[in-house]
Amino acid sequence: MLVHELITHGASVAPGRVALRDGGREVAYAALAAEIELAANLYLGLGLDRRDRVAVYMDKRTETVVAMFGAAAAGGVFVPVNPLLKPEQVSHILKDCNVRILVTTLERLDLLRPVLAGCHDLRCVVVISEQAPPHIDGISCINWSERTGAPRRPAHRVIDGDMAAILYTSGSTGKPKGVVLSHRNIVAGAQSVSQYLENRPEDRILSVLPLSFDYGLNQLTTAFRVGACAVLMNYLFPRDVIRAVEREQITGLAAVPPLWVQLAQLDWPAGIDAHLRYITNSGGAMPTSTLAALRTRLPKTRPYLMYGLTEAFRSTYLPPDEVDRRPDSMGKAIPNAEIMVVREDGTPCAPGEPGELVHRGVHVALGYWNDPDKTAERYKLAPGQPAGLPIPEMAVWSGDTVKMDDEGFLYFIGRRDEMIKTSGYRVSPTEVEEVVYATELVTEVAAVGVAHPVLGQAVVLVIYLADRNESTGEKLMDECKRQLPAFMVPARIVSRDEPLPRNPNGKIDRKKLAGELAEIFEEHPS
Repeated sequence: MLVHELITHGASVAPGRVALRDGGREVAYAALAAEIELAANLYLGLGLDRRDRVAVYMDKRTETVVAMFGAAAAGGVFVPVNPLLKPEQVSHILKDCNVRILVTTLERLDLLRPVLAGCHDLRCVVVISEQAPPHIDGISCINWSERTGAPRRPAHRVIDGDMAAILYTSGSTGKPKGVVLSHRNIVAGAQSVSQYLENRPEDRILSVLPLSFDYGLNQLTTAFRVGACAVLMNYLFPRDVIRAVEREQITGLAAVPPLWVQLAQLDWPAGIDAHLRYITNSGGAMPTSTLAALRTRLPKTRPYLMYGLTEAFRSTYLPPDEVDRRPDSMGKAIPNAEIMVVREDGTPCAPGEPGELVHRGVHVALGYWNDPDKTAERYKLAPGQPAGLPIPEMAVWSGDTVKMDDEGFLYFIGRRDEMIKTSGYRVSPTEVEEVVYATELVTEVAAVGVAHPVLGQAVVLVIYLADRNESTGEKLMDECKRQLPAFMVPARIVSRDEPLPRNPNGKIDRKKLAGELAEIFEEHPS
């Protein structure tokens, strides 16, 4: 099955069933399939060749979904661009993967005009607007409405191993890099997740996360895989999410830890868990205190704790039945994937022994676009292959340190590029943050490593308190000293007057925090 066939299949089975809700607008599967065919035909009329890239840069709306899936239906590759990105960042993506067609709004196009001259491969901009498109030298600009009435053109031949999408991941160093996903990657991911979440046609899944984020894109594909309804939402404030869950009778909600931390502090309407069947977490470990607060507010809602990486989509999940027994576990491999914990030489770790998480299977992406060096760092031979296998299998070596218990359940220790090296020890930021979150004294916290002349790196806590209290820092330090070994105790606690910075996918931006702290410590080393 190809990506766009998730929708055409739904149209053939239940053409009148609602596929998308966009504000007060409902779009049935048959209507959505027809719109996607029109978009594909538009791209082909603009000269889209097989595997050409189509970037989609706008907020979450029906046209966004149509523009993306239409590119796949034409035989091209869609590149969803996070609407939070600034023109220079968008320009990097357009140039990096040689985008041929850009779909955007008139307002966003005005912002991009100063940088488009450097995007030499860009041929055409399709503008979602009632107004006539502007004139831009060297680039054809047409209106989205031109997709109707054009002569029908045959789509390019595509198989499920071909490219379908490029998702740009923020990474920990350098500029964003594009992870290339095949049709098979995306469809297999939707199949796997919908299987363990037990999704069904009656589900109404809230799409809160950016569609440029693999976790956000999966909210659409999972819904389409089972003929359910995806409800589009452009996230504003945490309370708006709760209101949308209640108003839209949402059955499934996905979020990342910083958003869950905020949602856990709010009151949820009584009885909302009568229809909110499950919640999911990925993009980092959910603090145990946050999980406990959510379960108190949503006693009938089943929590699924998950771990994933864009390079292999999703890797593990913890079934709700195991949450009470092992709330700090990442769970086991998702259906149709194998997760291994290995030493540097690729040999398997013993139970309880820390090692690198390696993911093999159908979800492993095709690598980083036009970046063989970074691809070679992350995509390497799968461990334990038979010596006589002529064509070796590639796996994703995650860079994440985990351990596995005697029953096969996995536990996250930390990322290599986030681990803090202090006094000869490697410290996991997550382990320090868990202690702080458990005190319930802070709204947000991040543990960051800052260069230190003696220790190598010092552990610094950055905290945000919704209600400022001068004694909080002292209390947190006392609790850290009580619960953590001396080398893990923060050297300093820095309090902020505003929430911690986020990267485009909504995760706490540790790299930015580390840079800010380095500047502060240079000026005030004591």
